[in-house]
Amino acid sequence: MAVEPVVYGASERPPRGDYARAGADYTCAQNHAAYTRADHDTYRRLYERQSALLPGLASEAFIAALPSLGIKDHIPRFEEINERLYRATRWEIVAVPGLIPEVPFFTLLANRKFPVTDWIRTPQEFDYIVEPDIFHDLFGHVPLLFNPVFADYVQRYGQGGLKAQQLGACEMLSRLYWYTIEFGLIREHGGLRAYGAGILSSSGELPYAVQSPEPQRLPLQLERTMRTRYKIDSYQQTYFVIDSFEQLFDMTAADFAPVYERLRGLGEFAADERDGVVA
Repeated sequence: MAVEPVVYGASERPPRGDYARAGADYTCAQNHAAYTRADHDTYRRLYERQSALLPGLASEAFIAALPSLGIKDHIPRFEEINERLYRATRWEIVAVPGLIPEVPFFTLLANRKFPVTDWIRTPQEFDYIVEPDIFHDLFGHVPLLFNPVFADYVQRYGQGGLKAQQLGACEMLSRLYWYTIEFGLIREHGGLRAYGAGILSSSGELPYAVQSPEPQRLPLQLERTMRTRYKIDSYQQTYFVIDSFEQLFDMTAADFAPVYERLRGLGEFAADERDGVVA
């Protein structure tokens, strides 16, 4: 069954990826044989550059889990990662042709399946890419799925997403995803470290998010986060900081329906709006 791709906020141009290969759930087979030597070389160079930046900037849990991806000199096979990942946390990764709609995305997460884009950027896009590719998804997201607490948080987020869709609250919940799973910071040993995939897979934003005096960094608060808009084409001007993954998991235990109702009557915060509260 062919499906129509849906892109949320990434670009006005049509999404990349061959959606004709996707099934009704938007997943497809990873065609590992289709990757070229240049594709594998791009992955290798991205991995080498980004992993060299991690010490002192990335969370300890991420650094500890990164070797679980296995090979780093070419694009790995998803089934090989899944052998290790399923044993660790009962998660698995599934190939998708690109960005997918909300309900299939939430459904996959709720069933402990993480969608990974199966194409890789061109050499001309080495430093910046509009849509997430296989490097962003594998390097940025998958290592922390080996962490049991964080893995449970991602599943709980997917379950909450299905409820939010029924309540017309996906935009509010998407901001929680953006400021935690994509662009979250964690406090470790008195210092800040990155755990969000959008930071960890970016050579420029990783040192900026952790060290630059320019952005504001706020303690993660559910309602403030859900009311805060975000940037999709530049470094973030606001980051939210957690003290532990347990805190993040516990925060999602509540029923968000009353929260959504309260927030509907309140205004939004601009991505760069200052609070005066520093994490």
